[in-house]
Amino acid sequence: MPIIMEEMPQLVRQFALYERNVNGRSPRTVEEYCLDLRTFFRFICVRRGLVSKETSWDRISLCELVDLDLIRTITTTDLFEFMNYAADERNNSANTRARKTITLRGFFKYLCTHEKLIETNPAENLPSPRTAKALPHFLSLQQSMDLLKAVDGPFKERDYCILVLFLNCGMRLSELVGIDLNDIEYDTHMIRITGKGNKQRMVYLNDACLEAIRRYLVVRPKDQVSDRNALFLSNRRQRISPKTVQHLVKKYLGEIGLDQKGYSVHKLRHTAATLMYQYGDVDIRVLKDILGHENLGTTEIYTHVSDKQMEEAAKANPLSKIHASDGSKSSDNQ
Repeated sequence: MPIIMEEMPQLVRQFALYERNVNGRSPRTVEEYCLDLRTFFRFICVRRGLVSKETSWDRISLCELVDLDLIRTITTTDLFEFMNYAADERNNSANTRARKTITLRGFFKYLCTHEKLIETNPAENLPSPRTAKALPHFLSLQQSMDLLKAVDGPFKERDYCILVLFLNCGMRLSELVGIDLNDIEYDTHMIRITGKGNKQRMVYLNDACLEAIRRYLVVRPKDQVSDRNALFLSNRRQRISPKTVQHLVKKYLGEIGLDQKGYSVHKLRHTAATLMYQYGDVDIRVLKDILGHENLGTTEIYTHVSDKQMEEAAKANPLSKIHASDGSKSSDNQ
């Protein structure tokens, strides 16, 4: 991100630091914000005639052109024009345009509400484009059990424990590799998980998780360990890396024939959420807290029903067994 930051006007840099350090956004998210604002201000510079339309966008120096005086001239109409440009000229998807909307709202709210540098917020009522909610890809209950049965090898206790935590707790990859030994509270059967923005949450460990952890701790290396606090260690006796976890998950998915079908570590998180909702009758608000979602809307994607449930619902309709001969007159009598 340093190269992008160097291209940014001072106010955009301040906004990026605010999002990173105050709101706890990840470096990747802040980088996306900067890229969106870079595109937006290049559009504004061309629209205002500050540079020629023939000028290559890569050669537009925002640091020299974008200041508070220019920003104060930006209207809601400019924002609508930019969103139309993103859709028509850049062929941005609805999801990409929705992210750009979030960026613009956040930036102008920062200037108006936090810094009080502008009197009105032109993005306050900027609508977000409708986005289709894709159903999450997840393993079935049987596939999940097959995955656990496939675990073997010199690190089987560790690998099995990792898969069990993914499938039962629905944690993210970064959350799993960050677990420390003292994050586990055996007396309350809880584990402390550090999620996005260093926000912590407590998640219950069921019997399968506790047993898998205990079995792993018996064989977990204790000598010559570089990070003694880390729960999961690599074969080099240091905290296991996300890349190593991704590799072992892919390996076991391959052993049950799912490595080429779009499954990944994150799909195990989807699997945990879906199984809890479909089989555990879990309240959506409880599921939100387990997964560490900020908004309930993010969790609601797991309220989808399975094909089997839809089939059973259709069969339960009292009209499902009514045939034409039973419920309608024949054409001869009409």
